[in-house]
Amino acid sequence: MLNASPNRAPGLAIAALFLAGSVAFSAPVAPAAAPAPAAARPQMPAITQPVMFNTPEADKILAALQVFPADNPWNEDISQRPVLKNSVEMISLIGPGKRLAYNLDMAFIFVPGDQKKVDVKLLAYPAESDKGPYPMPDNAPVEGWPLDGRSLAAAQAGKEDTDRHVIVVDPVNRMLYEFYQGRKTPAGWESACEATFDLKSNRLRPDGWTSSDAAGLPIFPAIIRYDEVERGMVEHAMRFTVHNTRNAYVYPATHRASRKTDPNLPRMGERFRLKANYDISSFSPHVQAILKGLKKYGMFVADNGGDWRLSVAPDKRIKGLDELGRLKGADFEVVEPTGPNEGPRGH
Repeated sequence: MLNASPNRAPGLAIAALFLAGSVAFSAPVAPAAAPAPAAARPQMPAITQPVMFNTPEADKILAALQVFPADNPWNEDISQRPVLKNSVEMISLIGPGKRLAYNLDMAFIFVPGDQKKVDVKLLAYPAESDKGPYPMPDNAPVEGWPLDGRSLAAAQAGKEDTDRHVIVVDPVNRMLYEFYQGRKTPAGWESACEATFDLKSNRLRPDGWTSSDAAGLPIFPAIIRYDEVERGMVEHAMRFTVHNTRNAYVYPATHRASRKTDPNLPRMGERFRLKANYDISSFSPHVQAILKGLKKYGMFVADNGGDWRLSVAPDKRIKGLDELGRLKGADFEVVEPTGPNEGPRGH
């Protein structure tokens, strides 16, 4: 039986949808060196206390952190995958003339390997949540902070009925903990659900289970971050939302959140990529890094929300994002999905 999931709207009002003629360009800088291969990653720095996502300390951790194995779908080069036979029809339903947009939404925090674990009260989907306790630090950021202008304490205790994702990463043990509608109360943390991911493994959520995303996918591996755009390329698949999805999901998603059956609507986990012939040479460096990643790794349909909205860390160091509004839905194509025994995983 289909497990019901919330039809999740975009997490924040601080999303940006940009129209032609209102594009702001960043000053050009010298191109950064290419990212180092996994084998050449630096040693993980010592982590003795929680580290916030938008800091130089976090950049060093991210440079050392292998997020999922190299043959994981998030790390898979899909630039040569065949185009899905109904790609044009699917993009037509989403909106070929709609502009690419972004949400400055997904903050995260790193914790030490020995971070104290605490209980979190699970309110809506305890049967589809991984068991606690969880290494939730007192200063865990909630989706929307710090760009919402509130203090961290006010953001943690907020009453608004939004996605309120909370993302906690243990880089030493390579474990990921993601919460949907996380909230800190006088009695402790509570959440609608929790999904734990082993970043050392390709194991998926159980079939039919949701996560903090309606597709049952992790969020952290998909976030556009400062450290990678500064290096020159986003080296993983990204996540985006569309308003209407199909009552279906495709690998590596595990969950659906729609009753609609039109075969030209995207499934949860549907993978899109920027067309190879799209000229990115006029974009500023950080945006070029994103567009290179969209050509090579693409982006997954991860949740119901605004059309063509990418998730970006709310990090003021990322520059030029307004330029994404120059792209339209018609600049993308849908690719044939891979499976658990396909691509690099099949060898």
